[in-house]
Amino acid sequence: MSEAAPNTHYISQKRRTKEDKRFVSGKGTYAQDVVRPGTLHLAVLPSPYPRAHIKSIDVSAALALPGVHAVLEGAELAGATNPLYGGLKTPGVKWRPLAHELTRYAGEWVAAIAADSRAIAEDAMELIEVDYDPTDAVIDPEEAYQDTSPNVHPEHGSNVLYDGAFTWGPVEDDFAAADRTLTFRARWHRSSTVPIETFGMTAEWDEGREILNIWASIQMPNYADQIAGALKLPINAVRVHQDVDVGGSYGVKRGIKHTVLAGYLARKLGRPIRLIEDRLDNMGGGDAHGPDRIFDTSVAFNADGEITSLKIRALDDAGAYPGRGPFQLGKPIAAIVGPYRINSVHYELVSVTTNKTGQVPVRGFGQAPTNYMIERAVDKVAKALNMDRLEIRRKNFIQPDEFPYEIPSGTKYDSGNYPAVLDKVLVLSDYEALVKRRDVLRREGKLAGIGVATCLEPGGGNNMFEYLMNPSAEVTTFMEGAEARIDADGCITGVMGTTTSGQGHETLVATILGEELERDPDDIRVVHADTLSALPTRSPVASRMAIMLGGAIDGAAKKLKGQMMAIAAHNLERTVDQLEYSGGDVFDRADPARKLSFKEICFIAHKQFHKLPEGAAPGLQAQHVWQVPLGGQLPDENGKVQLYPCFSFQAHIPLVEIDPGTGKVTILDYFIAHDCGTVINPDIVRGMIMGGIAHGIGAALYEKFTYSPDGQFLSATFMDYLMPSAFEVPMVQDTEHCTPSPLTSHGQKGSGEGGYLGAPAAIASAVNDALAPRAIEIDQVPMRMSLIEEYLNGTDT
Repeated sequence: MSEAAPNTHYISQKRRTKEDKRFVSGKGTYAQDVVRPGTLHLAVLPSPYPRAHIKSIDVSAALALPGVHAVLEGAELAGATNPLYGGLKTPGVKWRPLAHELTRYAGEWVAAIAADSRAIAEDAMELIEVDYDPTDAVIDPEEAYQDTSPNVHPEHGSNVLYDGAFTWGPVEDDFAAADRTLTFRARWHRSSTVPIETFGMTAEWDEGREILNIWASIQMPNYADQIAGALKLPINAVRVHQDVDVGGSYGVKRGIKHTVLAGYLARKLGRPIRLIEDRLDNMGGGDAHGPDRIFDTSVAFNADGEITSLKIRALDDAGAYPGRGPFQLGKPIAAIVGPYRINSVHYELVSVTTNKTGQVPVRGFGQAPTNYMIERAVDKVAKALNMDRLEIRRKNFIQPDEFPYEIPSGTKYDSGNYPAVLDKVLVLSDYEALVKRRDVLRREGKLAGIGVATCLEPGGGNNMFEYLMNPSAEVTTFMEGAEARIDADGCITGVMGTTTSGQGHETLVATILGEELERDPDDIRVVHADTLSALPTRSPVASRMAIMLGGAIDGAAKKLKGQMMAIAAHNLERTVDQLEYSGGDVFDRADPARKLSFKEICFIAHKQFHKLPEGAAPGLQAQHVWQVPLGGQLPDENGKVQLYPCFSFQAHIPLVEIDPGTGKVTILDYFIAHDCGTVINPDIVRGMIMGGIAHGIGAALYEKFTYSPDGQFLSATFMDYLMPSAFEVPMVQDTEHCTPSPLTSHGQKGSGEGGYLGAPAAIASAVNDALAPRAIEIDQVPMRMSLIEEYLNGTDT
C-alpha cells in the first residue's frame, strides 16, 4: 500500500515500469547475449590450497590442445599490469587478477586459458600442472588480529588492514552516570547476495581507435577508471557500454579482476575475450563475499529504559584481498545509533585479512550487520529491565519535531516520524491479536515468537567514510549527472550514465522528466550513455539513485523548461513571469488564447533560428550534474562529519514458529511499514522491499559461506550455501508512510536496501522471543536449524 504524493501528475502513481516489457518478453540484453565476432572464451584455474607458494607452472600440455590460443600465468600479468585498486593505504597488500608467487585462498585464480569455447578452455585447465608448496593459513579473524598469526601478505607485515577508533560525546561520563550497563557479543557470519546471473563480461580491443570496449554485468563506481589504471591505459581509452542489462547485483557485481584479465588478453591476442563465471568461479573465487563481523558491544542505560551511550568494537574479516571491503565498517557511522536518541558513542573498527575469498560491498554496505547489533542491544536492554520491546523503542526514538537531528558522529538525519511508522505496522499486523496468536501456539506446546526491529536506511551516498579511514584519498565529491533532450517533433529523451540491475532507473528518469515537463512518461525514451559520452556518475550504489539520479534529471528538466519558457516569452512578446506552463503548452496568463503549443516551441527551437531569443542556442537539450546534498564537508578534529544525506525508516514485525525437535524456523507472517519519503513508483518500491526482506531472511536463517579450520571452502554450491525459496519466504504485508526529505527534488529517499537492513534483526528478535520460554538467547546469524537444535539440546559451543 502506498500513499500518493499530493499535486503530482505521475510521481507516486501506480504505473508499469518501462523496463518490464523487454524483460518479460525475453528481449533484455545481458552479458551472455553480447556476442562479438571471433570471440574467445576464458576459463580460470583455481588454487586447491588456501595458502601455498607457487614453485612452478607447466602449461605446455594445455597449450598443445587444439582450440587453445593462450594460457596466462600470474607472473606475466603482474609484469604487465598494475595491482588492482584498494581503498586503504596498504601498499604491501597487492591484489592481482591471478595469483603471483603465493596463493592466498582456496579458489584463487592461478592461470587463465583462452580458447575457442568454454568447454575447450576447461579441458585445457585440467592439463595444467602446478607445483605448490602449501603453508599454514589463517582463517579465524581473531587469530588473524594477533601478531603471531601467519601473514596473508608478508610485505604488509601484519594481518591488520585498519585499526581505528572514534569517540563522539562524553562516553565515559555517560557510562559512569548510567543506572545500569550490559555487554554482549554478536556475530554476523559471512554471506552475500548471490544473484541468479553470475558476473560476465566481454572485452574487445579496437586497435584502429586504441580503445578497449567492455560489455559487462557491472555495478560499481569508477569501473572504467580502475580498469584503465590496472591496464596502464588513459581513462578515455576505456569505453564501458552501459546498456547491458544486469541480472541482479546489490553490490557484488564488481568484476575488476575479471575485466583486467580479459582486457589484457583481448589486447594481446587481438580477439574479443569473454569471461562468464560459472557458479564455482563465482562463489569460490569471484571475490564476491560480504561482511564477516564480530561485535563486542556495551550499552549504558537507565532504569526508565533511556539508552545513553554505546561502546562498540567491530572486527571484520575482509578476506585475502580487501578492495573496498573494509569501508563497510565506515559507512555505518552514518547511522551508528539507529533511530534512537543516544547521547554518545565509542566506535572501534578493525579490519583484518585472512586466507578467504575477498570481501566486496553487499546491499547496505555494512549497515545490515550494524542494524542487527543495535537491535539486539535494544532488545537486551528491554529484557534486562523487563520492559516491553515496543515501549523501549518509543522511549528512545528521535521525535518528529527534532529533525534535522544530529547524531553523535556528526551526521544530521533529514526527516522522519518513527512513532507514526511503528504505529502503522502495529495496526497492519493487528498486534494485540498477533500476540494472542503467539500465546495460543505456545499453549499448544510450540515455540512461537514475535520479532520487532526498527531500522534506518541511509541513502544518497557520500564517501566521507573513506576520508575518515584514509585521509590521503582526499575525495569529497559524490555526484550524479543526467541529460535531457527534446527533438523537433517533441519527443523527449533522458540520458543516464550507468548500468541498471533491476532498480527501474529508466522508469525513474521518465517519471521525473514527465512530472516536470508534464508529459506522459510512457512516451519518454531513456537511454544509457557509455562511459566516454556519459556525464559524471558514482553509479547505482548506496541506495542513491532515486535521490541523486532523480535530482540530476530533475535539474536537467528544469533547465529544458526554462529554455522553452524563454522561447515562448520571446515569441509571445511577454516576460516569463507573465506566462504559464501547462501540459507542455505555454500561454499568456492575461490572455490564455495567446499561446504556443509544446510542438510549436520544439519546432522553433530546432528549425526557426530567426524566432529564437538573442543568444539562445538552437535545439532543446540540458545537462545537470548534482553533488550529493550536504556532501563535501571535511571531518572536524573529533572525526564528526555528515555522511549520507537522507534516511529512510522501516518497522518490521514477523511471527515465527520453531520446531522444537529439529530447530526449523517457519515464518508464519511478516509485516513491515516503510518510510522512504515521496515514492516515485509504488511498484518499484514494493519490489525493493519484498526482495530485501527475502534477502534478509536468507542472512538470518540460511546463508553462510563456510570454511574448514584449514581453509577449505565448503559452500561452493547451492547444496551447501542455503538460500530461501518461495516456500520459506511468506507473503509480506506492507504499508507506506511518507515523511518527505527537505533535501531532494521531490522529497524522495532511498528504498533499495531497507528490507534487507531490518529483516535479519527482526527475524533474530522473533527467534529469540520464541526461545525465551526455554531461557535461550542466540546472538549470531544465520540461525540455521542445526544451530538452534544445538541450543535446544544444550550442546551449543
